[in-house]
Amino acid sequence: MSLPALGEVPAGATTVEQVVRARLSESVGGLRGSVEAALPTVAFVVWWTVTKNLRPSLLVAGAVVVVALLLRLAQRQTPRFALSSLFAVAIAAVFALRSGRAEDVFLPGILYSCGLLVLTLLTVAIRWPLVGFLLAAGNPEEPFAWRGHAGVRHLCSRLTLVLCGMYLVRVAVMLPLYLADQVGWLGVAKIALGWPLYAVAVAVMGAVLLTGRTPLDAD
Repeated sequence: MSLPALGEVPAGATTVEQVVRARLSESVGGLRGSVEAALPTVAFVVWWTVTKNLRPSLLVAGAVVVVALLLRLAQRQTPRFALSSLFAVAIAAVFALRSGRAEDVFLPGILYSCGLLVLTLLTVAIRWPLVGFLLAAGNPEEPFAWRGHAGVRHLCSRLTLVLCGMYLVRVAVMLPLYLADQVGWLGVAKIALGWPLYAVAVAVMGAVLLTGRTPLDAD
């Protein structure tokens, strides 16, 4: 079944919340994708703690990502999440090598969270909530049709505000640690505020989606 505002609707779905829940599950890399994102940070922090040498620490982190990418390719699985980690490590390396400061490995992630915090708040304020674009991806022929459904717009705004909260927590915790040059604690915070915090955000979003009953054909 296909609806103008939502595109292809999963079999058995009768509410907007069920459609959005299905789209969200498609966009998450699962446990393996989360491990692939966390391992480079673990490798960097451990190597840095032992050696206090920036370049070898970055090389070890990069090697971990390359191994993950090769495993994905060998198993003929999507390399998307491993490639994302590789890109993140490359950007972090550029920042850190330019300054020579190990804590700058974490600066791109902090700036990224700051940017997403501003972006998500802005999209809610102008009534183009960011989560709505997940629906657009499932309806390429009419990517902005979801905005014509009042229930969809309201639901996407609520879910986007959950993401705002997640980015706010990341910035509030990691920025003071960065300013205090706490490399070890930055590594701990990055891991704790990665998959675990994302899982909390998904749980909150899931609660919203499970309790909502917005009809698919509502105007």
